[in-house]
Amino acid sequence: MSDASRRYHKPVRRPAELFDRLFSAEDPAEVSRVAHSTAQALLTRVREDPEPVVVDRLVAFTDEHGIDDLAELWSRAPAATLPGALWRLYLVQLMIHDDPRTAALLYDRGRRELHSADHVIAGAPDPASPAELVTLVDTILRGLFSGDFAIALERAAAFCRVQAGGATHLADDYEGAESARSSALTTRALRLSQYAEDLAAAATLWRRDALV
Repeated sequence: MSDASRRYHKPVRRPAELFDRLFSAEDPAEVSRVAHSTAQALLTRVREDPEPVVVDRLVAFTDEHGIDDLAELWSRAPAATLPGALWRLYLVQLMIHDDPRTAALLYDRGRRELHSADHVIAGAPDPASPAELVTLVDTILRGLFSGDFAIALERAAAFCRVQAGGATHLADDYEGAESARSSALTTRALRLSQYAEDLAAAATLWRRDALV
């Protein structure tokens, strides 16, 4: 069995319903300071010396430890910040790992319905299997630590736009017959669309050396 297949079959400890979970804080200023300092320290250290074993551990972090630790650090950070961007990309990864079959369905529908180059920018195979989407989102996350940071964010934004397009069209399909499912897909589409905007904005700031 390939590494991608093992990763696909491995259960995720935290479900994707945590996608937008926020954690309370005693002192918002202190939480903000810790969020920025930990994100900056982590990224600087890894990118200065991107040892494969360290990068692998960061990519596999939520599979092994869940999302709660990262949430406590970064979930309240504004979108247009380094911790905010890292948080959003880890959430996208978690969503794909948690339900790769639905992710593949949404991606395929979005790829066929959207008249844009987003699926090319994201870099998924055509069509993409569930395991291949798991590999893709891990590759995008890996690019934050050992590649062009802005390109990784732009790929993630494109990936979210394709997923959002698929969710929107599937929501329309279910609108009459299964209203609850249609509503859930619409919510996912809106969330993914917002994350696409956030990640694209973060990429622009990074290129200006202004993402902090």
